Amino acid sequence: KAIVFGDEKDGAKSFHLAEVLKRHQVKIHEVKADFTSDGKNFKKGFSYVVPMNQKNQRLVKAMFDVRTQFTDSLFYDVSAWTFNHAFGVDYAENISLSKAGNEITDLKMNIGGASSKSDYGYLMSWNEYYTPKALNAFLQKGLRAKVSMKNFKNGGNSYEYGTIFIPVQNQKLNAAELYQFLNKVADESHVKITGVSTGLNDGIDLGSNNFSAIKKPKVAMLVGSGIVSYDSGEIWHLFDQRFDMHLTRLDMNYFSRVDLSKYTHIIIPSSNIDKVAIEKLRIWVKNGGVLVGYKNTAKWLASNKMINLEFDSAKIDTIKNVSFESKSLKSGAQYIGGAIFEADLDRSHPINFGYKNDKIALFRNSTLFIKADKKSYNNPIQYTSNPLLSGYISKENAKVIKNTVPFKVQKSGSGKVIVFTDNTNFRAFWFGTNKLLMNTIFFGDKM
Repeated sequence: KAIVFGDEKDGAKSFHLAEVLKRHQVKIHEVKADFTSDGKNFKKGFSYVVPMNQKNQRLVKAMFDVRTQFTDSLFYDVSAWTFNHAFGVDYAENISLSKAGNEITDLKMNIGGASSKSDYGYLMSWNEYYTPKALNAFLQKGLRAKVSMKNFKNGGNSYEYGTIFIPVQNQKLNAAELYQFLNKVADESHVKITGVSTGLNDGIDLGSNNFSAIKKPKVAMLVGSGIVSYDSGEIWHLFDQRFDMHLTRLDMNYFSRVDLSKYTHIIIPSSNIDKVAIEKLRIWVKNGGVLVGYKNTAKWLASNKMINLEFDSAKIDTIKNVSFESKSLKSGAQYIGGAIFEADLDRSHPINFGYKNDKIALFRNSTLFIKADKKSYNNPIQYTSNPLLSGYISKENAKVIKNTVPFKVQKSGSGKVIVFTDNTNFRAFWFGTNKLLMNTIFFGDKM
């Protein structure tokens, strides 16, 4: 038997997981032909088969292990590393070896490029991992680009929410130059761009108001005193090393002297900063800025009335039959060192553009729980009623986390305040949720 993993619309995430396996001398095979298992499609060139009758089978089992029961309740670090959840790929076990093609000895990422020259425009699906890198290159070049707010079909091909449209007309480059540039960027980003001959679609037309113009972002991040350095480092790595995007780091030591008007977005990693910055940020947001806060920053923003949030917490004061000697163990068990939880997605919301499934696996190492809004459309990411996928959570916290929300966005003046309770960029390893942050950068003003 074998296991199989992949994403029929995102070859890059699958490639990077295969890359980890190859680095640990695990034998992997290509998929012989497209097939379906457990309702999931595994496409040749986008999926990989891992035979279990090999030397490193114990390592493979450990990498994809799912465990929710533990003999101990105290964890120094992460309690779950289930790789298919971390990379956000589809996964199936007990697959027949007949599904395996040739063994892959020279692993390569899928080739990108523009399909053909167009005199009308180009479409780029937002599903691939490196689409933010490509879109940023377009915008930094001064090109006009729009994002689809609805699903549609063009030329017999289906396109989902978040598809990028680059028109040929009214660009800085002529038609030939535009094609050459798009083809070069798509090749470097390993994404496919399709030239279209018409703007008339089955669904919404390319010239309709359902395509919204994307502004060129200029992003800054707070660092220094009061900011968790691990979290800021992970965010910097995502921008700089993965997507080749410039990220200005604003040190809290001189934040009061910085002109914020030049920035479209400001990211605040998990933090515990004083109130000196709050009024400056409040004015900047009201003037159109998009503020993105992580983890403890959500509480800081709520306490300073920049976003309305209602929090919940575990009721550990009602725990019975615990001796004085054991009380520290019981309180320590309430800490979430790192586990994986399942959430439902509303894929029509811009925060979820590029995700093909209606559920997502989120890494969490905090006990920050935000209550859901009474209006369902304000909960585009919401934990399920039984969200634990892998790892440890106490019974008390398990009662609280169900149906809470790890993401909130609210309008403030002309701008937006966005918060995440979870780390979407954990240790540069959690590929599956990296696009959530990128969606706040390119589509935050549309949320």
